[in-house]
This record gives sequence, structure tokens and C-alpha cells, in this order.
Amino acid sequence: MGRLNGRTAIITGGARGIGAAMARLFTAEGASVVIGDILREEGEALAAELGPAARFQPLDVTAAEDWSAAVATAEEAYGPVSVLVNNAGIVDFATIGEQSPEAFRRVLDINLYGAWLGMHAALPSLRRAGGGAVVNVSSTAGLMGYANLGAYTASKWGLRGLTKSAALEMAADGVRVCSVHPGPIATPMTAGLDPAMVATQPIARFGEPEEVARMALFVVADATFSTGCEFVVDGGATTGSPLPVEAPEE
Repeated sequence: MGRLNGRTAIITGGARGIGAAMARLFTAEGASVVIGDILREEGEALAAELGPAARFQPLDVTAAEDWSAAVATAEEAYGPVSVLVNNAGIVDFATIGEQSPEAFRRVLDINLYGAWLGMHAALPSLRRAGGGAVVNVSSTAGLMGYANLGAYTASKWGLRGLTKSAALEMAADGVRVCSVHPGPIATPMTAGLDPAMVATQPIARFGEPEEVARMALFVVADATFSTGCEFVVDGGATTGSPLPVEAPEE
């Protein structure tokens, strides 16, 4: 307990799923958290549950003015931001041939541009805090390709690359920037997926949001010599093929 005492955090997509798990864990560890989301009802309910250490802020991550308001709210309520978690994201299942240009662009706007905009908006506050940590929630789709997920995969690979550039740039400000790469996690986003998809993983189940939250906490509180790194939470899904390879007959 208390690993984040005195820290001010903004968590996007914080009203439910992985973001909500992070908000609960971070406040339990002593942080004050601004829950940024477009889901007002869920966000306000979570903030009420967590008490004075949390407040909800309406936040469309693609809107610069919303980001300015979120940073201002955090600073006025709790002090300069020293933790930023870019967790908000969407998925759109479609082939390259079927997906509309507008749908492709919307995925990139939220998953990639939204994270860039968040770092851009929060950096002055991170400097005022004397440094801190940024966690960009990518995906195993930022490490490998997936059919029917071209936009999502492109956005998550892009976020992985953006993380590395930001880590190089922000090091002088005492800000570490890392990416977290969840595999299949039991959230509203994955509710309709076939459970059989995880059957060949070394850990053959869906992960829980709390497991991703604990990784994010580790990155923020403990991984103090790590920046520009990828931290994978995927049940071993990206480890390799579990299929046995038979030796050729002589």
C-alpha cells in the first residue's frame, strides 16, 4: 500500500474495464486520480465509489480542449500531474476491403492521435511535477498482425513507436514513457469474442483487467530504470506457436 502516495494521475478510458481497474488500484496505492472518459454515468459512479481521491472529467481524447480541461482539473484538485495513462481505445472488426476510410481514421484518431494529444497536453504539468511516468496502453496487436483488425493493429503499432520517440524526448524532463501490451482481457470490448481463441495460449484463459492494472502500477512505481520499453500482459500469446514440430524422417 502507498506506492503512489502524493501522485496525481490522469487515466483515460477510466470509467470501465482496464481503466477502471487502474483507477481503483492507483487510489488504493495513495494516488489521486482524474477519471477521463466519454461515459459520464459510469465515470461519475466510479468516482463516487472511490471517494475524495478521484473525480470524473468528461474527456474526448481527440479534443484538445478536453485535454486542457482535464489537466487543469487535475492540477486544481490534486496538484501537478505525475502519472498519465493513455488507455482509451476502440476496435473495429473489418477487412481492409470492407472497412470505410472514415472508420479506419476514427480508430487511429482515438487510439493513436488521442495518446499523442494527451502527452502533448500533460507534458507541462509533468514538468511542474518534477517528472513522472506515462503508460501508453497498446496491445499484442502492437507486436504482431491480426487479420480483420487493420486499423486497430496500425494504431497499436503506431502507439508503440510513439512511445519510444516520447521516451527519448521526455527523458530530459525526468519523464519515463513505456507501453503496456495486453492480450485478450475480459472487458466490454472483448465480450463477444470466442473463448476458444485463448485455448492455445500457455495460460489458456482471458486475462482480468486487474492483471493489466498491476502491470501499469509496476511500470509507474517500480520500473524506475525502464523507459521506452514494452511490458506484455498476454498469457504468453505472443511467445510463439504451441504446435509441436515433428523431426523429419531420415
